Amino acid sequence: MTFKANMSKVVLERGKEDFTRDRHLKMRIIADLHIHTKYSRATSKDMTLPNISLWAKRKGINLVSTGDFTHPAHFESIKKTLAPEGNGLFVERGKESSGGSVHFMLASEVSNIYTQGGRVRKIHNLIFTPTLEAAFRINSTLSRLGNIASDGRPIFGFPAKELLKIVLDADEDSLLIPAHAWTPWFSIFGSRSGFDSIEECFGDMTGHIHAIETGLSSTPGMNWRLSSLDAVALISNSDAHSPAKLGRESNVFDCGMDYREIMKVIKEKDKKRFLFTIEFFPEEGKYHYDGHRECGVLLSPEETRKTGGRCPVCGKEVTIGVMNRVEQLSDRPVGFAPPEAIPSKSAVPLEEIIAEAFGMGVNTSTVRKEYLRLTDLGGNEFAVLLDMPEEELLKITPAAVAEGITKVRRGELSIVPGFDGEFGKIKIFGKAEGPRAAEPKQMGLF
Repeated sequence: MTFKANMSKVVLERGKEDFTRDRHLKMRIIADLHIHTKYSRATSKDMTLPNISLWAKRKGINLVSTGDFTHPAHFESIKKTLAPEGNGLFVERGKESSGGSVHFMLASEVSNIYTQGGRVRKIHNLIFTPTLEAAFRINSTLSRLGNIASDGRPIFGFPAKELLKIVLDADEDSLLIPAHAWTPWFSIFGSRSGFDSIEECFGDMTGHIHAIETGLSSTPGMNWRLSSLDAVALISNSDAHSPAKLGRESNVFDCGMDYREIMKVIKEKDKKRFLFTIEFFPEEGKYHYDGHRECGVLLSPEETRKTGGRCPVCGKEVTIGVMNRVEQLSDRPVGFAPPEAIPSKSAVPLEEIIAEAFGMGVNTSTVRKEYLRLTDLGGNEFAVLLDMPEEELLKITPAAVAEGITKVRRGELSIVPGFDGEFGKIKIFGKAEGPRAAEPKQMGLF
């Protein structure tokens, strides 16, 4: 039978920071550095550079990835649509002198599928570079090694270490960062096809890996449990496939709008200038817990151990999720925080809060209309979610929406964790419904 152990309401002890303390920074950069465009599979046709710019501005993002620069057609659109600023970043042509312009960083995601140590490895990596010339050199090399026109996220059969060499050879200021580091199927630490350490993947090139992307199903707090990750920064990005998903995770810097300065902040884990990351509640991610979606089976790591890693319904192997994988590799207790750690804040997208407050679907016209109204009045989504005091929220939002925003800030949520490719079920008002798993003792301490 399906596993249906009862799980009490999860009250998460996150998001209790003062959300107004960052409002008056002279240069607050909110950066979403991992997105996809219409040239990637399963991505909205609306993911074009002009649309991305419009939506980034509405979200409150002032630095965003170009996404998919390895795709020939998109690379041409980048050259045609964006103008270099001379600082490693780009803005839309015709908006070069506009102080409020959204800036773009040349970035793309690459998939490497290869055999190492007698196992098939499937690793996704983000690559960043400061100039069109360097991007062209990367594309030229990759085009000789595979089909870069097949997808915005191309697939290659050589090791991730070789990709790193290609990226650095193009420009010494280029950077490679392992993407969504814990996703089971395609990541450096993934339970299905990853490694147990950065060194195992990159060998003598490990010194050039300065950061990893935590992904939607993990938080920095989960990653702090691995002392081996103390040497790298933890960044967070949306991996958006549609405009509305921009910024669901992002990074907040206080530095100059300059590619090399931002990369220096990341490499040095500069707490004075890398202020915090904005996170999904990881339980909402598609791979937070273990389970077997086909049978509707959701398992905590403890329950997975009891079942021997098998689905209690059909007997097949369950997909081991991020939380379990972190426990396998960790050498520190739950709640440990390194002194040099960059803090984080968890948030729920504003449209989801409005939808629940209204008792409607997130994709309804009523919810979208209210979202547009609130982001117009509040300036942008992050201003509403992170900055605006409750008394100001009540002036522009319905009381239920204001209450939802403040409850999210306090971490007062009920969540059924996501598993095996199924997003988690989150409720701000009431109790989340869905497959139930036993609540592990560490839940709520991230």
